[in-house]
Amino acid sequence: MDTKNIMIVGVGGQGSLLASKLLGHLLCAEGYDVKVSEVHGMSQRGGSVVTYVRYGDRVDSPIIDKGEADYIVSFEKLEAARWASCLRDGGRIIVNDRETDPMPVITGAATYPHEVLESLKQKGVLIDDMDALTLAVEAGTAKAVNLVLMGRLSRYFPEISEDKWMTAIEECVKPKFVEINKKAFALGRA
Repeated sequence: MDTKNIMIVGVGGQGSLLASKLLGHLLCAEGYDVKVSEVHGMSQRGGSVVTYVRYGDRVDSPIIDKGEADYIVSFEKLEAARWASCLRDGGRIIVNDRETDPMPVITGAATYPHEVLESLKQKGVLIDDMDALTLAVEAGTAKAVNLVLMGRLSRYFPEISEDKWMTAIEECVKPKFVEINKKAFALGRA
């Protein structure tokens, strides 16, 4: 199988690292060679965080270059736009339609480009946008946005059963948070 590439992008503290750990664990369990690379930036101060997940028969490098991502999972609209150049032709961005103001917006040096997803769609980018925060809250905690987005991503992997995703959640999430995360995943998948 050719190497497939998934980027998980967001802002520090949103749970993108758990999402990449879950995805990497699941794909390893499916028998793929998997490479995961994390770039934290200023993650502890609300800065951009990107994780690369590459899998296939043989993966030599964990890095995804421009035009190579099959999927970008974005926790925030502006991060989707920031990384859209990495998407391959025919690739798809799965995005939480919430806005998290970056530092220049907070300080008043810039304004948030509210029409950023519409602009990407007009350029032909395939966007699957959703209100992941509302679904996470419905599951029991706003912190489960990551699992809602993983649930949505799972819809693009029909060859991997929902049971296998649930097993990966059980193996990657602290026991006291497993049920909430399973519920968040199921809501995102639905």
